[in-house]
Amino acid sequence: MSRTPRHAGRRPPENVLREVGERYQAEVVIPHCAVCSHPCCWLDPLVLELNWKQLKTIWLIDEPRAAFDRRLASGKGPADIRAGNGLYYAHGKACPAYDGESHACRVYGQAVKPAGCSDFPVYEDGDVIIADLRCEAVELEAFVARVAQAVGPAFRVIPSADRDFPFMVTLTLRRMPGK
Repeated sequence: MSRTPRHAGRRPPENVLREVGERYQAEVVIPHCAVCSHPCCWLDPLVLELNWKQLKTIWLIDEPRAAFDRRLASGKGPADIRAGNGLYYAHGKACPAYDGESHACRVYGQAVKPAGCSDFPVYEDGDVIIADLRCEAVELEAFVARVAQAVGPAFRVIPSADRDFPFMVTLTLRRMPGK
């Protein structure tokens, strides 16, 4: 059962949103990963953003970055990796850190774990919280109710789906008049 953060009305709403998002991940999303029918670690349709250290560690690359970048640019690198803006993007093939048999990640809980793995499917973005409904563990009505309970009666929670990506739902808080 979800608990309402103490003194939620006295703290900035974005702090409450971050906490409720983290609790939702820990209590609902992560436990579901072991039985998920379409794990996000398959990276289809998701894209994983990585820095060089993460890519080198997770994809077990044993060549220097310059050599890897040349190979990638020439079309001879891994087809599931793209480079851009000093970062790397993986898509279309299961993450090598994912063990499909045990539904577990070999870099979970380590510093090399990409931020996107921890953020997906619920993350706080300033004064809003976003839920990605492509994750089968996210049940929007229950999540909205959890956020409403956490922020208390001083705020109304307004969900809105992105026009271009309707599976991305932003929860915005509106202060209630007189609260």
